[in-house]
Amino acid sequence: MTMFNLWKDREKGLMDPLLFSETAEKFAKEIAAEGEKNRNNKGTQLRRFFDEIVRLQSQAKCLSKDDTDKWSNILPYIHMLVSKAAYAEGRRLVSPSFVNFLKTGIDQIKTPRDLTVFANFFESFMGFYKLHGPN
Repeated sequence: MTMFNLWKDREKGLMDPLLFSETAEKFAKEIAAEGEKNRNNKGTQLRRFFDEIVRLQSQAKCLSKDDTDKWSNILPYIHMLVSKAAYAEGRRLVSPSFVNFLKTGIDQIKTPRDLTVFANFFESFMGFYKLHGPN
């Protein structure tokens, strides 16, 4: 699986302009193909992870710039999703490519703004997954 970057230039706040289109579709096709081959990556399983990212993003949106302590308490729960995905992979519910996708995105989350970009990328991925994934 190829890697992706949420930011073209993090310092300037410039996102990759193709992140929500070409990149999201490429990952959706790859993960859908692997899921079809291995009979995993059902939409409901992937949706559970997306819903959790959105829930954590909602918590982060409520923070002010001075709430660094509260952000420090949200960030471990974001990273815990990697272990939850690994558990789901162990139960053959998701593929290694999906775990890698989630881990790659989560590893790039350092700020609430990063979480928002990843949540939007994940949303785009889910849209394309609905198109290319199992019916």
